[in-house]
Amino acid sequence: MTDASRSEATDVRTDARTDVHAPAVVLDEPEVYAVTLAPHRSLSQRGFLIVMAAVGGVSFVSGFVFLAMGAWPIFGFFGLDVLIIYLAFRANFRSAKAREYIRVTPSVVEVRRVPVNGRERTIRLNPFWTRIWREDDEDHGTLDVALVSGRSTVPVGRFLGPEQKGALADDLTAALQAVKRGVTRSTF
Repeated sequence: MTDASRSEATDVRTDARTDVHAPAVVLDEPEVYAVTLAPHRSLSQRGFLIVMAAVGGVSFVSGFVFLAMGAWPIFGFFGLDVLIIYLAFRANFRSAKAREYIRVTPSVVEVRRVPVNGRERTIRLNPFWTRIWREDDEDHGTLDVALVSGRSTVPVGRFLGPEQKGALADDLTAALQAVKRGVTRSTF
């Protein structure tokens, strides 16, 4: 992130009532668009337990058959397979906790990424200099979406499917157009 893009949102403050992971709040700014993106996982916790019980049961029965035939090392390999499948599912569930927050106001486009491991990263762009870049394929739909401002390109929604990426690109385009047309600011 460049020094110019850091200084674009000068009146950004964190609300003291929220936790450290709360997005920065631009005071007295109407939100034109805000979305929280999360990776989709089709297997629920209950489904995971059912799959693991089925895999474990089949592996145990198969391993017991080999054990009865005298091939006792095979029994351990069946247990190792179950352990590897369990660890792969756990890693998949852990990666589902990642989040991406996108917020568009009249003065800033904010993309905040909260990865599972590592540090949270917030990127702020000037909405008047920001445009949407998308890569569309007629067979597969929208393959990639990014916010482009000057020389910086910020990919967004990388973990979404093609239809969701297309909807995100359309929504962001509409929000940026609304900001560029001018947002009515009303105070009471």
